[in-house]
Amino acid sequence: MSYPKDPRVDAFIAALPGWQQAVCREVRDLVHAADPAVEETIKRTDRPYFVLAGNICAFQAARTHVNIFLYDGAIVPDPDAIITGGHDNKTARTVAVHEGGSVPATPLLAMFRQIIANNRAGGWRRLKASP
Repeated sequence: MSYPKDPRVDAFIAALPGWQQAVCREVRDLVHAADPAVEETIKRTDRPYFVLAGNICAFQAARTHVNIFLYDGAIVPDPDAIITGGHDNKTARTVAVHEGGSVPATPLLAMFRQIIANNRAGGWRRLKASP
């Protein structure tokens, strides 16, 4: 898949252990597959973010896993129960992928598409305020 890449995101991924690089590359491809207009950036000094009319997701690598932060609070359905943390968080939830685990690609892609649609509709705050 070809899309514009931020060299700072490349550097973030390149500094990770091999299995985390693979997870981040797969998720990066998924978020770009959700919409070709997705842009990459670095926020909070060193964290890769993917944005389109608002935040979609971000990466954070830990020693035993990679967290994928999904920025849409509790309004994105999770029928496949892939959310691993932040269930009560109003602004972000996480999907953790551990070494030897696999990226839940199909449900994650659906979530990315829903987050993008929500962002384009005004964002989670506006949508949650709507009756």
